[in-house]
Amino acid sequence: MPEYTAVPMSATLAADEALARRRRAGERVLPMASGEIGLPVLPALRDRLAAAADENAYGPVPGSEALRTAAAGYWARRGLAVDPGLVVAGPGSKPLLFALLLALGGDVVVPVPSWVSYAAHARLAGARPLPVPILPGEGGVPDPERLREAVTAARAAGRDPRTVVVTVPDNPTGTVASPGTLRRLAAAARELDLVVVSDEIYGDLLFDTPAPAGSPARHAPERTVVTTGLTKNLAVGGWRTGVARLPDSDTGRALHTRLVSVASQIWSSPPAPVQAAAAYAFGEPPEITERIAAGRRLHGAVARAVADRFTAAGALLAPVRATCYLYPDFEPLRDRLARTRGVEGGEDLARFLGERHGIGVLPAGAFGEQGQLLRIRAATSRLYGDSDAQRTAALQAPDPLALPWIREAVEWVGDALSDLTGARPHPHRHSTARARQF
Repeated sequence: MPEYTAVPMSATLAADEALARRRRAGERVLPMASGEIGLPVLPALRDRLAAAADENAYGPVPGSEALRTAAAGYWARRGLAVDPGLVVAGPGSKPLLFALLLALGGDVVVPVPSWVSYAAHARLAGARPLPVPILPGEGGVPDPERLREAVTAARAAGRDPRTVVVTVPDNPTGTVASPGTLRRLAAAARELDLVVVSDEIYGDLLFDTPAPAGSPARHAPERTVVTTGLTKNLAVGGWRTGVARLPDSDTGRALHTRLVSVASQIWSSPPAPVQAAAAYAFGEPPEITERIAAGRRLHGAVARAVADRFTAAGALLAPVRATCYLYPDFEPLRDRLARTRGVEGGEDLARFLGERHGIGVLPAGAFGEQGQLLRIRAATSRLYGDSDAQRTAALQAPDPLALPWIREAVEWVGDALSDLTGARPHPHRHSTARARQF
């Protein structure tokens, strides 16, 4: 019997569990470790789910015709037309991504840094991740030139890389690869005969514009798979639904056969009531697009306000253009932090903010970075309130930062960073004694 390929628990989910335990113990915590979007369910979407509660049959393995047709329309409106027969739905984009790697086989190129599960998926699929650094300020996509070098060297050493996974826009950096980088990635993938798996779960959360981010599928349509879902744009992560758009090519059709076979053995079919709600959402009626636009405005306002606190503290931070993620680098403060706080790497940074201030963040090592880098990822998507009433008010507010609970959360981060850098003494303003839970 083959040995189990050991992987750690998802760093984001482990951090969430640890923060939940502290909250239950009466501590006040600020959850900024995971990217769960803290917003209420749109009532019209909830009603669609409830109306479909009696749909209890398995249904087609790749998903219902209604869902696949709606998803195809969603992509067509973004310039990525596809036959619904090349759309595959699953119980979340996360298991879809894993099933894709199983179906594709071979080793997997992953950007560094990248979302915590890509490398783990590759290992669980019996492959090895091949890490390739990103370009500065263009997270989610490996540097195309270094990609060529890494794949060529890996093949010369007897390895078999077949896939490159990218994220547009990016988790963990909150940045977006430029159109030029996407074109060069596509050219490299074609030259190296790699399939591109483009995780576009944040594609509707690009700030300052209703237009989605670019996609490598525009530049290498014959070899690019696109995945997305409703977890981020509509904040229904617990509903677990995702869709994959396969290329209209011999490669895509062969992959479709293998992917559906994998799905049939793992999840049989996506949950029927959720598919009904998802078909409605991917159809993008006005109430859906209005909710997504409101969420996008809220994410932008809060993420940028927290980003200002990091840069004011002296951290380096690329302009945040999308998502709810910040990836500050405290390298300019290395000597001071080592001397005054004993902080020498991302783990130390996360520990200081967590233990001393109750702020949950993740170190760069969780995202594949090596060495004692002074980088962390902070997610701002859970700062919108601790009740649906507060979160709804945050969505509707002309200025979310004027709301006292959001202002307090942003100030909490600023005070913790001031304490970290020695800008002023530890203020103890967020003690458990006067805690309001986040």
